[in-house]
Amino acid sequence: MTAPVDELGPVRAELLRAARAAADATLDRARADAADTLLAARTAAETVLAQARQLGEADGAKEADRERVRAAQEAWETELAVRTEVYVALRAEVRAGVRRALAREGAVARSHLAHVARAALGAEAEVRAAEQSGVTAEVPGRRVDLSADALADGALDRLGARAETLWGPP
Repeated sequence: MTAPVDELGPVRAELLRAARAAADATLDRARADAADTLLAARTAAETVLAQARQLGEADGAKEADRERVRAAQEAWETELAVRTEVYVALRAEVRAGVRRALAREGAVARSHLAHVARAALGAEAEVRAAEQSGVTAEVPGRRVDLSADALADGALDRLGARAETLWGPP
């Protein structure tokens, strides 16, 4: 017996070929789409990374600026504290020096300071020896302090801004 002829064989073969061609085309499109998507994702990632890097650099620069300002403020505070310590030590040394000078001169210095006080306030001024050397004088409503500490403080005050040359560069 002869085998029956498959009249649908060529149609089936054509359908199979067409299905394979469509599947291959779909697979090619999927691969191309995947490659495009991957390229777009890489490009987006590079853009985000570049933006993040720029933001990080900007934040870092801002933080560095803040740190520089803080360090400058801290240095200035330290310098002012040291200047204050130097000035306080200078004031104490000048006061001690004036006390020593007045003690060396003794009655002559007190007499001269009493004369200066009366010249400032008048002959009726009541002159007293100051606690740490020197004199003070008073008339109603007015007072003159010519104590050792007041004389030393006045001398330093008259130095004014020139006192800064003591801790500035030579």
